[in-house]
Amino acid sequence: MKTDEARYEAIDPQARGPEAVTRAFENQIAYCRDNGAPITAGVNRGLRELIDTDRGGTVMLRVRKWAGAPLADALPLRLAGGLHALHLTGAEQSLAPIYDGLDPNDTADLLANAIERHEAFLLPWLDGPPQTNEAGRSWGYAAAMLWLADRGLPRDFALYEIGSSAGINLMMRRYRYDLGGVTVGPDTSGMRLSPEWHGPSPSGGGFDIVGAKGCDIAPVDLTDPDQALRLRAYVWPEFTERFHRLDAAIEAANRYPPEIERRGAGDFVDDILAAEPQPGVTRALVHSVVWQYIGEDERRRITLAMERAGEAATKDSPLAWISLEANRDTHRHELNVRYWPGGDQWRHLGTAHPHGAWVEWTG
Repeated sequence: MKTDEARYEAIDPQARGPEAVTRAFENQIAYCRDNGAPITAGVNRGLRELIDTDRGGTVMLRVRKWAGAPLADALPLRLAGGLHALHLTGAEQSLAPIYDGLDPNDTADLLANAIERHEAFLLPWLDGPPQTNEAGRSWGYAAAMLWLADRGLPRDFALYEIGSSAGINLMMRRYRYDLGGVTVGPDTSGMRLSPEWHGPSPSGGGFDIVGAKGCDIAPVDLTDPDQALRLRAYVWPEFTERFHRLDAAIEAANRYPPEIERRGAGDFVDDILAAEPQPGVTRALVHSVVWQYIGEDERRRITLAMERAGEAATKDSPLAWISLEANRDTHRHELNVRYWPGGDQWRHLGTAHPHGAWVEWTG
């Protein structure tokens, strides 16, 4: 299969079996290609070719017989992350032509050889979901807070993030944003985010983050070089700016690490909603590219908890829900917001590149 022949097909994210495995890899090829990541698309194309062979040893055997839902589990990105880590550490020099963007004709063979040589290293990469923490996505939190403040909610926000990974977005109070000409954040920040903006500018006026904590079932410690490498390996190699942002986030975490609890999203949400709200502060549940990894029962639990808490919210102590998640049909990320009292229906504010390179604002 050539990269330009891959077609994205919407299927049940919980689908299982050999056909679902094949479709997960073909969808990933198309998704990467359509979002300006030809190297990562090529890696997934090579892995897709290996599915139809007996190459790749125990690693590819486990992929072919994947017990879970390969699309919901982001199976292609799990293995692609491990292979990228082999390249980043210099443990597998033969992968260099792939990651140098040369698109070698023998990509599948190069990948098979590397997988067979490094089974012990790669197998654990299949055990958990990819960590795709990305500072570039925090534009959505910032723009949504401006939008909410323009609707009369207090400009002091307490952020509660589920699926925080390394907590990069929990540190956004230290970042500088240019959102369609509206600037917010410290001038001295080493993290500057300025997505290409389409549409009207959001309302100005600024906001402040008076508290930020999150949860993750497997949080990443950016101050640990090995864990930072894992996060770096999930960065698509085409996007060098993302590596620069990750370096800035690591520097920020080493000065003052984010507050992350190791626990599930449902328990975390229950606890934050049970706490007495602070007058004059907008409590905001936030998440980006995590909803797909949460089971259906837990998603219902969180939704019901938020709606119940929203019924008790007041103008002086409001509740908001900011979601930046992938639309699997359009390959884009959509920013949607709910708030209580007064805005309990989802409002679509914008559509964006997966890593925040550009934004189409409709808010």
